[in-house]
Amino acid sequence: MTHPFIIPFQTTDWSIVPVTEHPGETGKAFWQTLQFEGLRMRMVEYTPGYKADHWCEKGHIIYCISGQMTSELGDGSTFVLKQGMTYQVTDGASSHRSTTDIGAKLFIIDGDFLKE
Repeated sequence: MTHPFIIPFQTTDWSIVPVTEHPGETGKAFWQTLQFEGLRMRMVEYTPGYKADHWCEKGHIIYCISGQMTSELGDGSTFVLKQGMTYQVTDGASSHRSTTDIGAKLFIIDGDFLKE
């Protein structure tokens, strides 16, 4: 099998990865991002009271490290992601947005492999 991208073995010290701030409709998200060809990995922290300022159609694999967040889907359904849980979705499979009352720390992977 041919892989769409090659990542040589490496470790990541997330304490030295730069942080960028992304305001939500309410609250803030802080991202630490590693970008590879066709693959993005992020450590994301939502402040308490965060609500995304947009609906997302992108695919993700999300692991909740701490806290809790709610994913609202375009059809009105909601799913709570608690510490130790994951969710996964491919590009274009749902319209979703994140909110959190108490804050959350997440590890998020997305990229070309999640395209329809």
